[in-house]
Amino acid sequence: MSTGPNRILDEFAKLMTDAAGAAQGVRREVETAFKGQAERVLNSMDLVQREEFEAARDMAAKAREENTRLAARIEALEAKLAELTG
Repeated sequence: MSTGPNRILDEFAKLMTDAAGAAQGVRREVETAFKGQAERVLNSMDLVQREEFEAARDMAAKAREENTRLAARIEALEAKLAELTG
């Protein structure tokens, strides 16, 4: 066992080690609590999940493509009709 100044330094080092461990534990608890609260807030905001957003975006892109094709087809049919009636 240490005596004198070495003992004081040993005790201080042990105290600092224990304090660091306790601080890490508190940090983990705070992170967990914060994440839980953030999830509750985000869920209450009724936000869409990324997968749902990407699916809707893909559907909209396909609808735009189909709309473009149909518009071209209508234009061609109107031109044919104009030839037949004109």
